[in-house]
Amino acid sequence: MKDDQEHTILAVHVRGLDGMCAGCRAWWARLAPYPCWQVDWATSRQARASVARFLGGVR
Repeated sequence: MKDDQEHTILAVHVRGLDGMCAGCRAWWARLAPYPCWQVDWATSRQARASVARFLGGVR
């Protein structure tokens, strides 16, 4: 996966007015509580990438 795909997921999968994930409802017609598993995945990928950049020069 590329960084832009993670940003796309985070831009689309947002909390709806009812507390459900708007992206899951729009893409798959599925009710999923926010944060859905895709938001969890995308935020963890971003966190790992930022830690890797931070620790990249430390060895």
